Amino acid sequence: MKRKTAIAKQILIRLYTTMLKIRQFEQKIVELYPDQEIKTPVHLYTGQEAVAAGVCVNLKKHDYVFSNHRSHGHCIAKGTSLKSIMAELYLKKTGCSKGKGGSPHLVDVENNILGTSAIVGGGLAIAVGVALAVTIKNEQKVVVAFFGDGAVDGGTFHESLNFASLKKLPIVFVCENNLYATHSHVNARQPPVEIYRRASSYAMPGVCVDGNNVIKVYQTAKTAIEQARNGGGPTLIECKTYRWMGHVTPSFDVHFGYRTQEELDYWMKKCPIKRFRRFLLEKNIMTEKEMTEIKNKIDKEIEEAVKFAKKSPFPDKSDLFRDVY
Repeated sequence: MKRKTAIAKQILIRLYTTMLKIRQFEQKIVELYPDQEIKTPVHLYTGQEAVAAGVCVNLKKHDYVFSNHRSHGHCIAKGTSLKSIMAELYLKKTGCSKGKGGSPHLVDVENNILGTSAIVGGGLAIAVGVALAVTIKNEQKVVVAFFGDGAVDGGTFHESLNFASLKKLPIVFVCENNLYATHSHVNARQPPVEIYRRASSYAMPGVCVDGNNVIKVYQTAKTAIEQARNGGGPTLIECKTYRWMGHVTPSFDVHFGYRTQEELDYWMKKCPIKRFRRFLLEKNIMTEKEMTEIKNKIDKEIEEAVKFAKKSPFPDKSDLFRDVY
């Protein structure tokens, strides 16, 4: 991160702000969960913030994002309001999915997030379908599909990349390789072939990037998104990163034995936000005071979101069959 960059200052500040907003939102969930008011299972994004921020800062509002069960970061980075996400966690009527989806199933049509899926790899084929529709309608839109390394184990991954390449669709596949699918290490599930190299089988570019380096993610995604928007077809980006918290728990889970404390400590030292913070200070792009002001503003926004969620009503019984097809 110490090399010179031509990225505009406002973009760098936006990247930092987005990552910090994701981190603080997730930390608030950790703080609130023991109160037993949030009943939905939560798959936290802590540690992976550079991927969502670095990719989504390149997108326009009318571009589409599809995500998985670990979707808070992607939705926040794309522009979903914290109030609507928090209300959904509390299963309230004012939530982005009207209290029917919970944490793994967020929807924000206004920002073209047509639904996140808890089915591993479940969003890939839908994302490809939307990219096909974009092509048929001759729209200048891009689709981004986020998924984990576990999705690469399934057939939908291969079918989606195959069709996207065949039709030269405007889609970017972003694999967040955080090493684990639930409690199973990637080396126990896949042959020793790096995920990004599989793109060559489908005649599309494949790129591997340090998923904890937001500048690298931003630059890589920018190239892929511009290529897709200009008719150049799909790209597969593998972002090597790590989730700090348990698979589906607001706490660390090293006691299960599938990963070690040493491994967790190693990745926490590679914190994407701390790394970027040092960069911004060293390059005199931001000051400590400016960073504190941003943090305080985010804290206030999160507190307002919590108050909104707690005061909001639960869905009525009459809502049971609304929006169900």
